[in-house]
Amino acid sequence: MTDKLDSDSAIAVRRLCKEFGVLKAVDGISFELQRGEFLSVFGPNGAGKTTLIKILAGLTRPSSGTAYVAGYKVDEGGADMRREIGVISHSPALYADLTPMENLVFYGKMYGLESPHESALASLEDVGLVPRRHDRVRTFSRGMVQRLSIARAILHDPSILFLDEPFTGLDVHAAAVLKEHLQNLHDKKRTILMTTHDVSCGLEMCDKAALLVMGRLTFFQDVKEVNKENFATMYFDAVRDNPFTAGIRQQG
Repeated sequence: MTDKLDSDSAIAVRRLCKEFGVLKAVDGISFELQRGEFLSVFGPNGAGKTTLIKILAGLTRPSSGTAYVAGYKVDEGGADMRREIGVISHSPALYADLTPMENLVFYGKMYGLESPHESALASLEDVGLVPRRHDRVRTFSRGMVQRLSIARAILHDPSILFLDEPFTGLDVHAAAVLKEHLQNLHDKKRTILMTTHDVSCGLEMCDKAALLVMGRLTFFQDVKEVNKENFATMYFDAVRDNPFTAGIRQQG
């Protein structure tokens, strides 16, 4: 039987660890995120951000500790949990020679949606891509591909979204458009956990801010209580002192 957590928390993480040999990618972190909240997780390269998302999305098992997503224990939730989440990673998981409609209808059938064409059109409407729905994805800019990735992630109407560095590689205009669409999704009461390097944008969008350094959660606070200048200094100090960038990543 699936172990469900009786709580109003959308995400609950308790002493979570993930080890790769002697490397602790995630090192004993704990936090909770309530339903409808937006958490921005900042951290330098190699901090463990992507590993954290993979664990919470059920894509890799933790070495120890516990995490619950949408009430399901992540290593036991299976298909029931996956129906509650959408994931946007570094790979868009789209077929370049298909159109947006063809991509989303394909995924809609995989999800077992009753009306995949209607769901696809609704998702494209949410990200402003209806006018380009019959164009090949290979003709899209990076920003448009990222918006289509969001459409794929929300196709089955999940309650929780995981976004791993969604602004990477976007120009200023594309980033502004993507930011607007993410804020609209948040306004619809979806819970969002986003990793990002963009301190200004990330703080502006979120309800809670976290700093992950060497696999450890060194900061977690309501954004209303965050001094943005001090937080930016903490972040850039973490980037400057990050052994990963020097090729000498140490055990956490």
